Amino acid sequence: VIAMDEHPGIAYRKKKDASITVATKLVKDGLAHGVVSAGSTGAQMVAALFGLGRIKGVDRPAIGTVLPTLKGGKLLLDVGANADCKVQHLVQFAKMGSIYSEKVLGIENPKVALINIGSEKTKGNELAIKTYEQLEKMNDINFVGNVEGRDIPKGDADVMVCDGFVGNVVLKLMEGMASAFAQIIKEETNKSFVSKMGAALMLPALKGMKKRMDYSEYGGAPLLGVDGISIICHGSSKSQAIHNAIRVAYESYSQGFIDTIKANINMGEV
Repeated sequence: VIAMDEHPGIAYRKKKDASITVATKLVKDGLAHGVVSAGSTGAQMVAALFGLGRIKGVDRPAIGTVLPTLKGGKLLLDVGANADCKVQHLVQFAKMGSIYSEKVLGIENPKVALINIGSEKTKGNELAIKTYEQLEKMNDINFVGNVEGRDIPKGDADVMVCDGFVGNVVLKLMEGMASAFAQIIKEETNKSFVSKMGAALMLPALKGMKKRMDYSEYGGAPLLGVDGISIICHGSSKSQAIHNAIRVAYESYSQGFIDTIKANINMGEV
C-alpha cells in the first residue's frame, strides 16, 4: 500500500508491489483496459506518468472532474495536477477536455470556456489573457470565451478550463457549499413541527435535488493526457461512486478516447 501521507514518487520507486503500481502495469501490458482507484491521488498520478507515460504532444496530464450543474454534468480541468501552468498547458487541457466531453460524456460539439474573473477577453492575469488569444484562434474546439465563478453552476459551458490551483479551489468550494446547504436544510426543518411537516411533503423534491447534485452519479475523475485509462476516485467514495467510475473507465475504452487524443492533440490548432 502507498499511504496517503507518503511521498508518492519515493513510495512508487520503493514499493514495486503496491496495488496501484501493479494495476497500472496491467494496463500498460494490455492485460487490463483501465485502472480505477480511490487511494492516494499522488500515487496514482506517479504510477500513471511512469507506468503509462504521457501521450506524445501532451506536456502535462490534467485531472478532469464532472461537476453537477443546472444543465447536467460539465467537465472542469485541471482540478489539482498542475498548480502552475503555461499557455500551452491550458490549450492542451481545452483540447483534451473537448475530446473527452464529446467521446465519453456524449456532448456534441462541446462548448469550451476559460475560467476567469470577467467575461471580457482583456480581463484576468497574463496567463488568462494569452490563453484566451490562443483558444479563440483554434478551429478544432468550440471556444465560447470566459466564464466567471458565479456562472459555473449554471452549466452554460460544457468544458471549463483553468490551472490546477484554481480548479481545486472551485471543486472544494462547490463540495463544501453542497454539504453546507444540506446541513442548513436539515437544521431549519428541525426547528418546528410545521417545518418538519413541510419537509415531509417536500421529501420527493429534496431527494431529486440530492440526486442532481450528487458527485457520485458522475463517477471518478479521469487523468487526461497519459497513455492509458486511469480514473481517480475520492477517498470517501461509496459503492455508487465506484460503480460509476468503472462505467467511466469502460466508456473511455469503448469510445476509443486515448486513440482520439493521440490522433488530434497536435492537429488543427489554428
